[in-house]
Amino acid sequence: MAEDQGSGNGDHQERRRRQRFVAKRWGQVCFWVVINGQRLPLNDLSLEGFSLSAGVPPLGSGAFPFVLQIEGVPDEIRGMAEGMNFVFGEEGGLFGCRFLSFEDDGAGRLHDWLTVHVIATATVRISEKDAAAIVTGPSLI
Repeated sequence: MAEDQGSGNGDHQERRRRQRFVAKRWGQVCFWVVINGQRLPLNDLSLEGFSLSAGVPPLGSGAFPFVLQIEGVPDEIRGMAEGMNFVFGEEGGLFGCRFLSFEDDGAGRLHDWLTVHVIATATVRISEKDAAAIVTGPSLI
């Protein structure tokens, strides 16, 4: 059973309205975040935020700069995020963050990354239009 340890952000809970996508493709991590110069594998990613495994909350409360990376692609997405919660369970901790802002066209590029990810990981043939609708659609979990 998971226990919420909080992140120093009061009653904030990380509840995304949009669908989250596992940050793996063909069994390998494909989405990464760089925080304070450290490249960390993501657990999941959505248009609203991300989560990563952590033994302890890696940051205190407040905004922090991030860089998103996708494996095998030289593109990066930069912006500001904030920690929303830290949940500690049997397999360790999970740090949930939400995006506050993106540099340049980062939000649009993130949408494109996730659309391609949905197409690449789908077990059935899916159109780009349908994949984009899944990315912008409501969370199914």
